[in-house]
Amino acid sequence: MFELEVGSDARDTVSGPVTPVIETAELTKTYGESRGIDGVSMTVEAGEVFGFLGPNGAGKTTTIRTLLDLLHPTSGSARVFGLDSRRDTLRIRARTGNLPGDFAYDARLTGREVIDLFARLRGISDLGRARDLAERFEADLDRPLAELSRGNRQKVGLVQAMFHEPELLILDEPTSGLDPLMQEEFLKVVREARERGGTVFLSSHDLDEVERVCDRVGIIRHGRLVDVEEVADLTERAYRHVTLEFSGPVDAAEFAAIAGVTELERSGNRIAFKAQSNLDAVIKAAARHELVDIELTHPSLEEIFLTFYGEHGPR
Repeated sequence: MFELEVGSDARDTVSGPVTPVIETAELTKTYGESRGIDGVSMTVEAGEVFGFLGPNGAGKTTTIRTLLDLLHPTSGSARVFGLDSRRDTLRIRARTGNLPGDFAYDARLTGREVIDLFARLRGISDLGRARDLAERFEADLDRPLAELSRGNRQKVGLVQAMFHEPELLILDEPTSGLDPLMQEEFLKVVREARERGGTVFLSSHDLDEVERVCDRVGIIRHGRLVDVEEVADLTERAYRHVTLEFSGPVDAAEFAAIAGVTELERSGNRIAFKAQSNLDAVIKAAARHELVDIELTHPSLEEIFLTFYGEHGPR
């Protein structure tokens, strides 16, 4: 269990300490003999984009469903806007937009009918924001959901979660099925929500997505929250895959001697290795030769888990 306390600078000058938007204490959900989540304690502060990271099956969706009272906790507690997640669920949902990871609705309805239904439930008559989002996401609102691809259904789900500009957005794998252009548009919309003072709780296993939009991240492994970090700290710890191709043979030992370089392999004029943060030295070494191509990539989140949260990693 990992718990992050609200910082002493997060203060309301009139009413005292600012209430976290989300706060869990030893939140646990089990399914008989099966594990769900175990002792999850964390806070999400107002106005931040909080990434909730983990590979598939780590407990991300179970945590979200428990926060929204779609699942009842076995033990522990969750508060949203300072309200009890079970006793005050209707009040919480009135201020929240939610996109589940398996967004589905009556397949006979069109996206427009789904949005109209949610608008009536929320008492909203002005659908200008919904039309704007549908245009930005290129969402087809006039075809039945059954006729839409996974990505196009996801666009409808994003519109229904965001069109009423809620105080809190809870999004479970929100870019699943979206093409790269729509992923970019989604990240813009998230940034705009933060600029308006909204809070976003974003579940993902995409490190690049999280790195670009989130302020802090919580990392869940086997149902337990193992760490909470600033995004800058997480990416500083993450190595890069580096592939260098030269016009002729290069002594690989020159790169193997650089601090942080591991698992170096050479094939002809190509050298590949992992580099931990010391990229400046790598680039300077490469510049001493005639470089044909260079490739730098992030590891997958699963690779980071294996590196930092394996059997002998941090707990």
